[in-house]
Amino acid sequence: MMKTVLLMAASALAMGAAAPAWAQAATPVSTEAQARLIHQPWTGPYEGVPPWDRVSTESFPLAIQTAMDKLKAEFEAVATNPAAPDFQNTNLALEMAGDDMDRVFAMWGVYTSNLADKRVRALQAEWAPKISKFYNELTLDPRILKRIKSVYDRRDSLGLNAQQKRLVERDYDALVRGGALLDDAAKAQLIAVNGQLAGLYSTFNEKLQADEEKYITVTDQAELAGLSDSFIASLKAAADERKVAGWVLVNTRSVMQPVLENATNRALREKVWRSYVMRGDNGDANGTNATIAEILKLRQQRAQLLGFKTHAHLRMDDTMAKDPERAMDLMMKVWPAAVARVKQEVADMQAVADAEGAGLKIEPWDYRFYAEKVRKAKYDLDQNEIKPYFQLNKMIAGMFDAAGKLYDLEFKENTGEVPVFHPDVTTYVVTNKRTGENVGLFYMDAYARTGKRSGAWATTYRAQQRLGGDRNVLSANNNNFVKPAPGEVALISLDDASTLFHEFGHALHALLTDVEYPGLRGTPRDFVEYPSQVNENWLLTPYILKTYATHYKTGEPIPEALVQKINASETFNQGFSTVEYLSSAIVDMKLHYRTDPVADPRAFEKATLAELGMPSELVMRHRLPQFGHLFSSDSYSAGYYSYLWSETMDADTWAAFEESGDVWNREIADRFRKTLLSTGNETERVEAYRAFRGRDPDVNALLKRRGFPVTGAGAAAADRD
Repeated sequence: MMKTVLLMAASALAMGAAAPAWAQAATPVSTEAQARLIHQPWTGPYEGVPPWDRVSTESFPLAIQTAMDKLKAEFEAVATNPAAPDFQNTNLALEMAGDDMDRVFAMWGVYTSNLADKRVRALQAEWAPKISKFYNELTLDPRILKRIKSVYDRRDSLGLNAQQKRLVERDYDALVRGGALLDDAAKAQLIAVNGQLAGLYSTFNEKLQADEEKYITVTDQAELAGLSDSFIASLKAAADERKVAGWVLVNTRSVMQPVLENATNRALREKVWRSYVMRGDNGDANGTNATIAEILKLRQQRAQLLGFKTHAHLRMDDTMAKDPERAMDLMMKVWPAAVARVKQEVADMQAVADAEGAGLKIEPWDYRFYAEKVRKAKYDLDQNEIKPYFQLNKMIAGMFDAAGKLYDLEFKENTGEVPVFHPDVTTYVVTNKRTGENVGLFYMDAYARTGKRSGAWATTYRAQQRLGGDRNVLSANNNNFVKPAPGEVALISLDDASTLFHEFGHALHALLTDVEYPGLRGTPRDFVEYPSQVNENWLLTPYILKTYATHYKTGEPIPEALVQKINASETFNQGFSTVEYLSSAIVDMKLHYRTDPVADPRAFEKATLAELGMPSELVMRHRLPQFGHLFSSDSYSAGYYSYLWSETMDADTWAAFEESGDVWNREIADRFRKTLLSTGNETERVEAYRAFRGRDPDVNALLKRRGFPVTGAGAAAADRD
């Protein structure tokens, strides 16, 4: 039903740009004309594309209001239909509603995430509560519930097929979960709470983004000792962009990580580390702790209002795991082994530091630096030896090639043919090699810049559905790689390459989806990361490495000896990466799996980590004050565990390819696509996985991959209902 789309749109507004001057040059003369371009059917090739080059920030309020008015009219037509409710005039009619709104939020989401400035943040703060109220009033309308329930109660006698019946059931369940059965007073309270939350999500995002725009300036190049020439050149380019002297280190992971791995200047490492981990927690105007506390209080109020014990129970009601205890059980199966491995890793690093006479105790800003020394000692492997072979453009070509070998998708660059929202964006037309038919377009926004939120993410500007005719998918990947200096080649780390393949896995999921009804397109939160994590596996296959990992100067393929070193070190530093992630996931669940809301997030984080036995030598991947997954929207709240849940399925899926003796096995790839990637949410994902693998996923595949001791029973993670 449209409720799914509406909630996604609400989340988009709760994130946080004015189009740059270059993009506004050709805009129509009036905001009215621009607004029509945004919300009405897009024109141009590929069944229409977003008119990025002809709109400006100021046109969005009118576009949003106009789209809301149309959607309200569409819902009103369903609510007042004098005919008896049936699937066609109720569920199907609502499925067909909201295309204007979808187009508006496809574009607005890019402004708030990729091109943010103060004007957009102000609009976001103004409109988020309004839109939340609008959505709630639509979906809490008792007339809509009455019609949906009527069809639901008669679903077994209406001659519906399996997909239609599932849609009817999910439509009704979603309305009930969203509060449709509440009395008028409770509905009013729910609308007020949701509106307050929408505003707070906007506030959190605005504060965090402001903190992330800070940067460190270095005026003496000697302080950058240990960093590669190409990386130093990118820091100089960042300084030139900001018109400051020296070198600029922006507050992103793609800058933080190479500095912590390679800088010999310990003081610089500590400075960069503190700047990164203290985002949102500096006790100034950009501090987010008070905002988080208010969010937690309102979330618990809402959960209880809707009849759930905690926010975690509410959020997990429509997931594969279903219950917070099941998610916690999986995480705690992995946690002890991960902590034990960290202790081993720290001991190895401390021994190196002591042997060098460094006279220090390993601190968080030392972990990556000395881990690289241990890697060199144990495996004769230096990350700086790997990076010259990982050119961004070659890795993009490699991921495209893999998609062709596995799924018959072909990607051809057509940058310049369609409008883009920034000069850095490249575009590719996607076709099915077997049929020659267009599948859609793929947009790539690879580099970090001012106004772009941190991290990496995938978005879909237009999704697939057969209802109303097949539609070309418009899919996008967004990264924050360090942009090279003019004339230089963009080199990325092995970790960055893995992120590249990960986000592309989300794009492939969107491009390969083949469903009739949009209401059966979106998957549970703890399934969402599964296709993307599976796609990471092909990065280090011999074919991709030999074909695309070529030296940026010589063009020579990566030496086999270096590949063997990479493979031999596959489980190296898994204690660090697992504890860094898992601590964030466990704290998230504990934060939301309680009836008394946390009033002091900083103290809660500290106490919870102490209770878990968090090693002092590292911190959470996302500390609470900067945990945008949790507090920019409801999106991943009580759901960050989903990466581990999905990786359990991913590891077990990859084992199926490996067990076949051919990781490019087309029979398995076809079954994976047809059973899991293309089917959206047409069936329970637990059942779909069983249909693919013949059983539940084995957690031992995950433990084995990370080099941890396996369990005796090999209990499944995404297991029994």
